[in-house]
Amino acid sequence: MIVPMKKVTLIVQAKDADSAVDRLRATGVLHVEHIRTPAGRDIDLIKEDSRLLDEAMRILAGIGFTKRSSGTTNRELTDRRFAPLAGVNARRIIDLWKRRERLKDYSRSLIKGISDWKDWGDFEPGVIHKLAENSIYIRLYQIPERQIKDIPADVVVERISRAKGMLNCAVIACRKIEIPFKEITLPRMGLERMQKRLAENERTISAIHKTLEGYFPRYGAFMQMREKLEKEREFQEAVMGMGALENIGYIKGYLPQDNTEAILAAARKERWGIVIEEPSEEDRVPTLIRNPRGVAILSPLFRMLEIFPGYRELDISLWFLIFLSVFFGMLIGDAGYGVIYLLLSFWARKKWGAQVRQTAVFGLFYLLSLSAIIWGLLSGTFFGQEWLPNIAQPLIPALRSNKNVQTLCFFIGALHLSIAHLWRALIKSPSPAALADMGWVCILWGVYFLAKTLILGDAFPVFGRVFFITGACLVLFFSSPQRNILKGIGKGLGNLLLNLVNNFTDVVSYIRLFAVGLATVAVADSFNKMAAEVGYNGILSGLLSSLILFSGHTLNILLGPMSVLVHGVRLNVLEFCNHLDIKWSGFPYRPLKE
Repeated sequence: MIVPMKKVTLIVQAKDADSAVDRLRATGVLHVEHIRTPAGRDIDLIKEDSRLLDEAMRILAGIGFTKRSSGTTNRELTDRRFAPLAGVNARRIIDLWKRRERLKDYSRSLIKGISDWKDWGDFEPGVIHKLAENSIYIRLYQIPERQIKDIPADVVVERISRAKGMLNCAVIACRKIEIPFKEITLPRMGLERMQKRLAENERTISAIHKTLEGYFPRYGAFMQMREKLEKEREFQEAVMGMGALENIGYIKGYLPQDNTEAILAAARKERWGIVIEEPSEEDRVPTLIRNPRGVAILSPLFRMLEIFPGYRELDISLWFLIFLSVFFGMLIGDAGYGVIYLLLSFWARKKWGAQVRQTAVFGLFYLLSLSAIIWGLLSGTFFGQEWLPNIAQPLIPALRSNKNVQTLCFFIGALHLSIAHLWRALIKSPSPAALADMGWVCILWGVYFLAKTLILGDAFPVFGRVFFITGACLVLFFSSPQRNILKGIGKGLGNLLLNLVNNFTDVVSYIRLFAVGLATVAVADSFNKMAAEVGYNGILSGLLSSLILFSGHTLNILLGPMSVLVHGVRLNVLEFCNHLDIKWSGFPYRPLKE
């Protein structure tokens, strides 16, 4: 549920601004809303230090040092002097990395140069330039072997190497040479010098790499310092964002209504002026969601998607979790894959559980994996429908019929969207406007029967017309109930015409559950058949068949969660929320805290 919030305004003496914000931070309950845009040299310096630490940590993480990081000493983490030291180290890491990248780029150009000039042998280009000053001109050319006889008689041609009918030649004369063949521009250095420079670069790159390795034990300290800088930035922005009036400063923010006593106690102790009131419609109130433990497992997904309902919108976490589980089972559609996901979840929990703050994500993985297992058992799908046909028998044979599964998809769509309108009707009641949402529920079920008729070829039932007629009347008369009946009917007609087709397409869009699930099974079946055709008659055929099975099913296992994000999440976030009129216009409650 979305926690009710209170709007708080604190009044302090301007000279006590820093201490007041520091005391507020200790309470850890107030989401500060800046009255003026925070700006200042301190904030700029903190942002720059944070940027440097972010870049340094990205560099260390990118070359894998964090995996071997053993952390840092408690003395370093608690020593305030480590803050500037961290900044110096971060700059050092960045400079070393940039030098390393420049050297690697230069080494690549040297390697190319060595490859280009290895057929020409070693020589010093500077000597050729000095000879030109003494009227001895040497030019390098690539000349077709058949045309070597066309070279003027007053020049000397030295053949250096031959490749693919072309001769690499040094043409020498006592005059400036101009012959109609491809001239090769002299390199900046000779072949031997290139090789020496390349070896020197490699030694320098290796030394830089070892120097960077010396920083990896400090990665943990960098992370903690980055968090401290973030907290310091929040502190400075809260101070600089305060309102001011002569020698008075004031802070505005929001907090959960069950935390008001904490802020009141601090105000009494510090002798602040305080006003606590209900937020107005114009206020931008942050959203705090608290759900039971079983529903809270969905929170990491919302954070990953960065979607938050507005403060005055609805929390759909429970329905999102229920239907996402159903969608996951249908989209993956295989008990074997579900078992793999479950085992991977257990393994990930064991390996990284201690490092993950939001451990609820593992509960979500377990639930979704079980959903895939259950659907696979119901439909008899275990690594493909045609795999082990005598063992993987469906608990519900009807789910092997494409038409039955499509009907189920339309039913789930009508049910899912009906829940949205029933919820809206419950919120609007006892207003007559609630009847308009009941009308949409009727239309949705009429659309369900219409979809079965148009797509599956079923006969349209007589009572289906009743759904459409009843729903249309309710929408017409109660979408915008007003004293002026004609005006209200006009708005209802516009609402009906604009959304009737959308209701049909929204219900039909749930057939994606069937289509994607069918594609998953089809891919598995195809690889199973390919492996069966190769057979296991020998070691080579057995290895090839195993490789085919492993590759095909691994592809499905990797693509499965992507299909859930694209389709399963979409049906909740778009279709369902559009009917519930949720805009996801909110932002999270982030209190100022230590």
